[in-house]
Amino acid sequence: MKTVCCPFNEAASKNRQMLSEGSKTLSALQAGYFDPQFKRIFNGEAYSNPVQLRRRYRLAESKKNLGKAFLPSNGDKLPSGLGSYYGTIGGPFEYFSAQLKARERYIPPGKNFYTSPGKKGTGYGYANLTIGEQYAHEADGYELEKIIAKKAREEHKRLVKGGPFKSNIYPLEYFDMNPYFSDKPLPPVKKPPLEKRIAKPFKPSSPAKKSGGMKGGTFDPYPSHSADPYVIKKTMAVPSSKEQKVFHPPAGPKSRPVTSIVTLNVLRSINGKNYKTAYATSC
Repeated sequence: MKTVCCPFNEAASKNRQMLSEGSKTLSALQAGYFDPQFKRIFNGEAYSNPVQLRRRYRLAESKKNLGKAFLPSNGDKLPSGLGSYYGTIGGPFEYFSAQLKARERYIPPGKNFYTSPGKKGTGYGYANLTIGEQYAHEADGYELEKIIAKKAREEHKRLVKGGPFKSNIYPLEYFDMNPYFSDKPLPPVKKPPLEKRIAKPFKPSSPAKKSGGMKGGTFDPYPSHSADPYVIKKTMAVPSSKEQKVFHPPAGPKSRPVTSIVTLNVLRSINGKNYKTAYATSC
């Protein structure tokens, strides 16, 4: 079977068929630019390799060196101080050598003279080991503290003449509860004079009404009708935002009246009606 050849793409019909190379992604590699060779991006721009430039700079700097780097003959000295193994010019001292030295035998000093041989034991629990005389035995009661306290209480009660003072009277205040009370007899009550009341003026009764349709005293049989028009309720126009008043929040809580400390102990409320039965009430 023959195929119709395309004059524009003869390679597609000869030998092998056209095969795709797969998808490619844009990257920094040469294959990521979809070109076999690197092409210039802008005209007149030279290509520069940063790695090659760094190598050329190091090579130019190395040519400036006249010789090898200076190295001291014996190396650096550590600042350890004079006489030590490191950091000294004169060398170590023999006195600080680690070798063993010959020493003389140590002879301990002799003991002091004793007037009497030392006593054995500490003195606690041993008989006849104290410098002074032996302590005499003294009996100790089982409840000695309670016995001493009981004797002290009995001696205190003996010295007290009588019991505590107890008053049978109800405690009263410094002042009388009724400030209007007086020991002097009151004067006789004077009766006020009788007042003459002015008599009201005489007012004759209303004259009789003629009989009509009703017996309520009206001249007409039925009250006449009066017009009562419907009153339209006035509506308040809603003010605009500019005409509205500014909102002011209400004030906070105000202080309350406080009773004075002087009058806080006793509070009296006496008037002309209760002065006979008045009594004090504590706050």
